[in-house]
Formats: sequence, structure tokens, C-alpha cells
Amino acid sequence: MYDSMLYPRETSKRYVVDISGLWKFQIDEKNDGYQKKWMNGLPDPITMAVPSSFNDIFTDKKIRDYAGYIWYEKSFFVPSEWKDKNLELRFGAVTHGCQVWINGTNMGTHKGGFMPFAVNLEEVLHFDEENIVVVAVSNLLDFTTLPIGRTKTLSNGRKVVLPHFDFFNYAGIHRPVKLVVTPKEKIEDITIVTNIDKDHKVGMIQYEIETSGKNEVQVEVYDENKKLVGEMIGKTGEIIIENPILWKPKDAYLYKFRVKIFQNKEVLDDYYLNIGIRTVEVKENRFMINGEPFYFKGFGKHEDSEYRGRGYDPVVMLRDFELFDWIHANSIRTSHYPYAEEFYELADRKGIVIIDEVAAVGFQAVVKVDHVDIFSQEIVQKETLNYHKLEIERLIKRDKNHACVVMWCLTNEPDSKSPDSEKYFQEIYSYARTLDLQKRPLTYANFMYINAKECKVHQFVDVIGLNRYWGWYEKAGEEFVDAMEIFKKDLQEFSELGKPILFFEYGADTVSGIHKLPSVTFSEEYQVEFLSEYHKMFDRCENVIGEHVWNFADFQTTEGPLRVDGNKKGIFTRSRQPKSAAYLLKERWGELPNNYKA
Repeated sequence: MYDSMLYPRETSKRYVVDISGLWKFQIDEKNDGYQKKWMNGLPDPITMAVPSSFNDIFTDKKIRDYAGYIWYEKSFFVPSEWKDKNLELRFGAVTHGCQVWINGTNMGTHKGGFMPFAVNLEEVLHFDEENIVVVAVSNLLDFTTLPIGRTKTLSNGRKVVLPHFDFFNYAGIHRPVKLVVTPKEKIEDITIVTNIDKDHKVGMIQYEIETSGKNEVQVEVYDENKKLVGEMIGKTGEIIIENPILWKPKDAYLYKFRVKIFQNKEVLDDYYLNIGIRTVEVKENRFMINGEPFYFKGFGKHEDSEYRGRGYDPVVMLRDFELFDWIHANSIRTSHYPYAEEFYELADRKGIVIIDEVAAVGFQAVVKVDHVDIFSQEIVQKETLNYHKLEIERLIKRDKNHACVVMWCLTNEPDSKSPDSEKYFQEIYSYARTLDLQKRPLTYANFMYINAKECKVHQFVDVIGLNRYWGWYEKAGEEFVDAMEIFKKDLQEFSELGKPILFFEYGADTVSGIHKLPSVTFSEEYQVEFLSEYHKMFDRCENVIGEHVWNFADFQTTEGPLRVDGNKKGIFTRSRQPKSAAYLLKERWGELPNNYKA
């Protein structure tokens, strides 16, 4: 089993068969699936959709909140015509970890719930016959998983997962499962770095290509009219594009970067990327795209929808992008984990800017277990640290060539006041800077109860991300005026650091349909008033380079006294219908240009 970061595409030499759909499914209630050899076939399965979370399909609460292993099974066929090909079964994401068997043979394990991986079928496949894939999936959390959580046994003996984060711990095969057919000698990785001259009249595309063999590589670049605009021979090089059309926020332009392996005149492999020519950098207290200041307008969001949970659904994705356009949003943070690859493909095409976040959530300051700080634990400083670095490496390797990705967010709301957090994050950020040849800026999301003087992480980042809820979790309602005084001081202290500040989260829970004059908390009127006051603060602060409302849409969370069937801070409902605040943002963002504060 291995990481599989090159997105599967069909070309003249590659084939992709999606085996998603309805699979066999069984919950391992007695935790004896391994002992009873379920990898050879599930004894009493029901039907489950792939991709999807398993949780919300059921009406039984014990199943929805089940903690442990769940098992999947699917049959598939491979024709003998593909015997001379490289054959792999690729999983887009399985949450949070799994083991895979093909025809009863153990193919290995994978840790992590948001990245693609594959198994090679060469030694285990039955051509022209039925093949069986079985997957055992774990939804358990601990201090070494990302995100972080705990597993607890209740008084009745039932296990439950206790997330250290405020979104539901959905699990299952969340993204498509595909049979990928490639040549024996194939393209394995491509790295693109683009640049432009100061007059924007010359574009440069530097590239590195890894293949599994030694034959010649040809690169061709086509514009959107399918005109050849550049070509080169070799696995590394630089292609010059005269008078390039740049990729810009909400005004995207993509070139087709096509790679072929040749043996004499025969094409052995054929693959392409859709790439945008653009640059990103931080300059003093501004974020620059193509040398021009950029102001972020948009959301933190979740991969979350009714019934599907966190499962990939192209219909929901398209609706979300339609709403981005309607409300004049230009950017998204992939809180709190990397999203499905198709999301980035569409963002490239639509010109939506992405801040790409690793699933390092749960290091939160308010979470204390047995009165022990998370960062003080040896297992976190060793095992979790190494796994965190691996997930950053995976994130950057998968998403490095997307023009839409302009920044990496390496953690959300850690206990950055902890003395032990400084050493941890110094290593995290130093390591991340060695991985991305585009040298994208790095950021994090600061927890609201940790001020600029206490925080030990902002020294390592290029852009300071702030999550702020003054006037909601603290001093809501009649005390809102005092909340704004706290906020004013808080923002001033971070501004004195001289770095750009991007608000990653700000908002108030709002139940759609509750209207009150005068306003009260949870009403649509209070949400509008809350956002309006925050916007005044943003407009007055020179270092603020953007605003991401929390959240794009209502989403499911673990049950609790602060949650009314989930988090209700959405500007849209979970079914993607607008609350009153949506019209406030549509008006504001429609008036603010992308280079606001230039």
C-alpha cells in the first residue's frame, strides 16, 4: 500500500474504472471481524453507498455513534486484455484508517482520513473472474491521529469517540474508489513552478517529472484554444510562454500541460495537468497574487451535507460553487482537513482561491485530559509530530500544482500558549518550508483566548490567522459593546507584529427562521449585527487582508448543550439556503474589489 497523489485521468494510454456505488457493509459490533476472517467475505452484510459517511444513513443512534471497525466489501472484474498493464486500486480517502484485502490477501494498512492511497493488484488479481476487495475501517481517535480525540468506554460497556474538535466524527469510504490502469513505464509525479516577469509579458513554467523508466519525455503546453504555445524534451526544464494569460482570482485561465513518454516514436504513457500561470508572495503586510495585493472574501467551510455526511458528492460541490459566485466570495479555507481532489480541480477552473489546511485540529487550549496539557505529552512530541509532518508532506505533494492553492495552513486553534508548543511548531514550520518548490506562504489559525503576547506560533508564520468570537462565546447580547473593546485591544496587539492578518473564523450561531426586533442571540438579526460590527473593525485595521466567515453552511457536530442539531453559524442552512446575513455579505463583497486596501 502506498500514497497515490497523481490524480487519475483517462488519456490515450490510461484507463480509469470507478467501482464506487453500492457496496456490502457490516459493523463489527463484537470486535471479532479479524478473528472470524471477515477479510474472506462479510458474513451478514447490508448495503452501503460509496462514497459516503455511514453514520447518517441509519435510524439507530447506536450505529450513528458507533466507535470501532466497520467493514466494506465489493466485487470487480478486470479483463485479460490488461495483463501487460500496471493495475492499482485507488482510494480517494478512507476515514480515519483502514486495512485492505484483495482476494483474501492482506495488502497493508493506511493511516489518515483525507489523502489518497492505492494498492498494486499485480500479484493478487484474477483476470476475467470475480475479484473481491474487503476494507476494514476504523473511526477511532487518539493523541496520534489527525484530527485528535479520545475513545471512552461508557458504564454499559459501549465505546464512544470523544473528538477534540467541533464537527461530527464522520467515517467511512469518503471518496471514490477507482481501478487505475497505466503502462508499465509510466509518469509518476510532476512538479510545476510558474513565474512571470515584472511586465507580465513573459511566463515561465519550470517543471520536474518523475517516471518509472529511462525513456525520453516530451512536454507540450496548450492554451484554452488548444493551440500549442510551448514544448520541450526532458524530465526537467523551463518553458517560456510569450504574452501569457494569467490565472487570477475569479478570472481563471488554465493551460494544458501534457507529458508523454516516448520509446523511439511510440508513445508509452500520456498524462496532463491543467495549470495556471501565477505567483504568490507576502510583501510586508500584504498578500500578493501576480504582484498585486489580494483581499480574501469568503468562508471556512466543511465537507458536510445531509445523509452523505463527509462523503464526496458532485451535486453538493457544484451547488456550493454556485453560491460562492452568488455571494461574491473569492476564497475558501479547507477547514479542517484537505478536501476531495475534485474540489481543487473546480476551484482552478472557477478562480476560487484556496487556503489548504492539514487535519491538525484538536490540539486545543481548552482541552485538558487528566489536567495534562497536550503538548507536554511525550507521545505528542514524538509520534504525533512525525505523523503531522507526514500529513503535511502528503498535502503538499497532492496539491502542489493547483493554481488555486495559495497558502498552507498547518494547524487550527492549537494551545499555542503552552511552552511545549514552541519547539513542536518550530519543527513543523521549518519542515514544511523545505517541501514546496513554489514557496507558498504558511499560516495557522489562532485560538481566541490566546493573545499576541502569549502565542508562541505566530513567529513561525507568514500570515496570522485569527479565529474570533468576542460577542458570541464571550459577552454576547447586551454585553456586546464590551466584547468589541476586548476585540479592539486583541486586534491591535496582533497588528503590532507587522504581519498580514486574515480572519479565518468569526460568526454567531443563528437558527434559520428566528426573527426578533430588537435582536436576540440565535436570531438572524443578531447574526447580521454581529458581522456588521466585525466588518467595521476589519476596515479600520490596515493589517487585515481578508475575512472568512464561520461558516459557509450549518454543519453537524457532536451533541452538546451549545449545539442545536449541529453548529448553526452558517450563512447558509445545511440544505444551502440563505439566511439574512447572506444578503449582507453579498452586498459588502460585491462592493469590495479583490485588491481592496491596495
